[in-house]
Amino acid sequence: MEKVKKVLLSRMMVMLYVIVFEILILVWLCSLFPAVTGYISIGLRVLSVLVVLAIIRNSRHLSSDLMWIILILLFPVGGTALYLFLILNLVSSRTFKSIRKEEKKTERYAYQDPHVFQELVASEPSLASLFRFIPNEGFSFYKNTQTNYYPLGELGFPHMLADMKQAKKYIFMEYFIIEPGRMWNQMLEILEEKVKEGVEVRVMYDDMGSMNTLPFDYVKELEAKGIKATSFNRINPALNIVMNHRDHRKIMVIDGVIGYSGGINLADEYINKKERFGHWKDNVIRLEGPAVWGYLKIFLTNWNALRHEDNDYTIFQVEGHEMPSSGFVAPYAETPLDDELTSQCIYEDILNSATRYVYIMTPYLIIDSSMVNTLIHTAKKGVDVRLILPGVPDKKVIWDIGRSFYKQLMDGGVKIYQYRPGFVHSKVFVSDDRIATVGTINLDYRSLYLHFENGTLLFKNEAVQEVVQDMQMTLKACDQMHKENIKLGVFRNFILSILRIFAPML
Repeated sequence: MEKVKKVLLSRMMVMLYVIVFEILILVWLCSLFPAVTGYISIGLRVLSVLVVLAIIRNSRHLSSDLMWIILILLFPVGGTALYLFLILNLVSSRTFKSIRKEEKKTERYAYQDPHVFQELVASEPSLASLFRFIPNEGFSFYKNTQTNYYPLGELGFPHMLADMKQAKKYIFMEYFIIEPGRMWNQMLEILEEKVKEGVEVRVMYDDMGSMNTLPFDYVKELEAKGIKATSFNRINPALNIVMNHRDHRKIMVIDGVIGYSGGINLADEYINKKERFGHWKDNVIRLEGPAVWGYLKIFLTNWNALRHEDNDYTIFQVEGHEMPSSGFVAPYAETPLDDELTSQCIYEDILNSATRYVYIMTPYLIIDSSMVNTLIHTAKKGVDVRLILPGVPDKKVIWDIGRSFYKQLMDGGVKIYQYRPGFVHSKVFVSDDRIATVGTINLDYRSLYLHFENGTLLFKNEAVQEVVQDMQMTLKACDQMHKENIKLGVFRNFILSILRIFAPML
């Protein structure tokens, strides 16, 4: 909670800086050029309008850009300066320049087996447009990959440990949060043993995600143990301008044949060994087979952007390790450094293609008008649309903002449930017993537009049915929301309406 307070405070301080900067600039201009202050003010207003028009013209998600539009129009000097500074910083950041370069290099590994794709489309022609979208984004569908879905972190964790112990060549890990405790200490012990056996171990964690859980020099601690390590986008203690763009991915790859992802980070609450917000509802997904190459490419892209070690990713690829399995698997990633909205498009395509039901689990609900309209449109077609959200919040303000969407969605036919025992951290869609996606991508601005994320699209394989069973069991532990449950009052609704505008900063 202390970490959350610090993050929220830092974002509020940025907004305060804008207002103070605006006042100081105007006072300075008035004292320096008293005769031409009016013309300067007009000029600044014109500049702010031009910037706003540029934002509107180039926006891919206008709901999130609305924050900047209002901020710039209210505070032409400070708002415009901050916006331009952020854009220039994002373009000029060494870290992000390196990631863009590495993402470009990774494109050479994009390959969709045409035979797999033809079989996929033939199995469900009505989903051909969604299937084509995945390869067009640089990702691939795979067959012969065993998939196992674990509906709780503590159910998947023993399998992670067992597979780590069997590693012969390498273990690569990329996580948002690492925190010493029963979970991470057990993993670290195995990693240290594996290093002694000659196994290459790489660990990458997000510097902001782990800023309150790891010491500042933890990379050096790991390196001293023989573990290659790096922290993503290291925090500047004074002001981290690109703090909005974090590595929220969760990936572990073992020997190129086994991969793990899902919602869990590497801390005790994710396996319910420490209680923070009631029972922690999360998940783990395990892949074994060719689709693990998809996870591996995602990991190696960010790793080599920071460490510049591998000129050829294929040295880590394993061919021929096929597992008896039905259906298809497509690992995919989200990056804020392109103009694509991969995750949102996949979510909306699942909703638009549904004929019977779509069940969704997400810890946060801060969505734009496009997603609101898609959810309501799907429900009005007669599809059973259900949202499962936390009953116990981890961030009260964010939870309240999410609840401010309830009435509009319920009026449109969407059913909303809250998980009675505690906090839902799973990020899952499943539809019509045939398609699901499991990953790190919340239904909020940060995951959909600002963070580095990853997901796993599942079609007609064993894990889809496991996700369906998880949804059905979770719904039994939920309370359905009704209009009488969500009366917030006039003043609170007014405050939440304002906060929704600035939600991308939260």
